[in-house]
Amino acid sequence: MVKSQLVAADTVNRVLSGASLTSSLQKVWNTEKDISAQQRGSIQDISYGVLRFYGQLDALLGLLLKKPIWNDTLRCLLLVGLYQLIYSRASPYAIVDNAVSASRYLEESRSAGGLVNAILRNFLRQKTTLLEKAAESETARYSYPSWWIRKLRAQYPADYQTMLLESNQRPSMTLRVNARQTTSLEYQDCLSRNGIASRARKNNILELEQPVAVEKLPGFAQGLASVQDAGAQLAAPLLDARDGMRVLDACAAPGGKSAHLLELADVELTAVDNDTLRIDGITQNLARLHLHAYRVLHGDAAHYETWWDGKPFDRILADVPCSASGVTRRHPDIKWLRREGDIVQFAVKQAAILHGLWQMLNRGGKLLYATCSVFAEENKLQVGHFLGHHPDARLLPISRISQTKLVDGQLLPTPHNDGFYYALLHKV
Repeated sequence: MVKSQLVAADTVNRVLSGASLTSSLQKVWNTEKDISAQQRGSIQDISYGVLRFYGQLDALLGLLLKKPIWNDTLRCLLLVGLYQLIYSRASPYAIVDNAVSASRYLEESRSAGGLVNAILRNFLRQKTTLLEKAAESETARYSYPSWWIRKLRAQYPADYQTMLLESNQRPSMTLRVNARQTTSLEYQDCLSRNGIASRARKNNILELEQPVAVEKLPGFAQGLASVQDAGAQLAAPLLDARDGMRVLDACAAPGGKSAHLLELADVELTAVDNDTLRIDGITQNLARLHLHAYRVLHGDAAHYETWWDGKPFDRILADVPCSASGVTRRHPDIKWLRREGDIVQFAVKQAAILHGLWQMLNRGGKLLYATCSVFAEENKLQVGHFLGHHPDARLLPISRISQTKLVDGQLLPTPHNDGFYYALLHKV
């Protein structure tokens, strides 16, 4: 446990210093070659957990400390200990004892171990009182920044509390079955034969009762299925692409939605992304699923003139860069890395992409605008602004197309899906 606590504390410290959780963990996997599979799982679980409940843990630490801590990693080690004492099944004695041992690797002074021992044991003695005291703060109660809570309360007065609480739960693992190779029913039987229990959801989605490593999914390497959130799986059906159409996936990496489009129809698909490092992911994703795109290009959707061949598209998927405020179940670091001013910057970029893509859409064609955000500035306000400046654009109803509840295009976070927004625009 000592190793796991130390590495998790260092990982959390990197995130709080500005790095993403994904890149921080990847650095660990690349440098710590002696970590066992069990330790790897523990490090990942602790790192995600501390960031998921950082608002609460930070408030508790503030109540327990008499003065600021001189070492950031030591502070994060205390956060790790508090998280484990509240949310893990490990013995409190073992958690405290191992945290004290771990602290000796951080500071030469013996006072570090004494501080860790005192803080964690003091928490155990006053646990109920401290948890109640910390919960008086909304940031601690919901484990979200105050600006985020304030914005959601203003935009979703009836739903914001449920949204915050749901987004702090562990995400479900949902599968998209490759319709080119099998059916949801057949693949569910295949899962069952391999000891993996699943439930059939709407839109032919399979939700596993317990997450498993992708290597354990039968036929995964052969392309029978993909891991994709249930909310994200709405994009391809909503775009309504049909055989023979020219289709553009404008912000395509890592290729999940491109693959879904090709699974559903024989289209001439162009996949574009402006991140050169992620373009290979599109090609690899399609190859595993035995699918073929017409073109996979490096390009900026807002500057189509640098890569477009001049032939209009019948369908365009615009899964634009956004705050990712709807996917914090899977990426809890987002809530602590984002700043309120970022939302405006994303909205400016989204408007530029929408305008650029509209120039490439055929008359009578459809463009699906999509984000994994729950903030109105990136969603319905963005689309409203676009419609006001493009008289040839019409917003089509999508509630009758999707079997999932969408309110004005917004899918709220639930135990079964992340938060997404969809707007289907018709060029008249």
